[in-house]
Amino acid sequence: MKTNTLPWLSIATLSAVIPLGARLAAGRSGDEALLKALAGSKHSLTEGIQQVSKAPETAISAKFELEDGKLSLSVYTAEKGLGAEADHNVLKEHAGNPEEAAWKPEAEVFKDVEHVARASEHLTLAALAPSTLADVVKKAEKDQPGTVYSVTPALRERKAVFVVLVADKGKPVELVYDLLTGSPVKPVNAGAPKK
Repeated sequence: MKTNTLPWLSIATLSAVIPLGARLAAGRSGDEALLKALAGSKHSLTEGIQQVSKAPETAISAKFELEDGKLSLSVYTAEKGLGAEADHNVLKEHAGNPEEAAWKPEAEVFKDVEHVARASEHLTLAALAPSTLADVVKKAEKDQPGTVYSVTPALRERKAVFVVLVADKGKPVELVYDLLTGSPVKPVNAGAPKK
């Protein structure tokens, strides 16, 4: 009996693709819920960054997020600072409820591959930057009205950048800064002629 199969399209591929679409749809509604929840925070991203950055421990990324439907302020840190490589450092997350008068984060040391990999990338990129996360947030606050709710070092088109998300009137705005110079990065097609 001959079956009509596509060898490259396995059950594993389908099971990965279908949930991806569901995750993308859920992500859009999650973003809306997050942006609404930000109004309840009594603390800024900068406050969270500064609170956990006690030398040598250094913040390497920070964000507000929804955890089990509740607002959380999360700051990734490198316990031994930017001078120690990821495999000789302690990478962790400080997370807690920013809606309380005092932000009292709990620290979790990363042990799973996904978080260790992500935090290692953040550490490597943050170590290259002349600016701290708090400096980048302050710059974004001057450049864009609203509430900064995420700052992350990242690679975009093989360039090191800081990606900053700002909530402005209920809408997310993405700002991208060159990690080495702090200059705003223009969109790829900014100079392309309009059709």
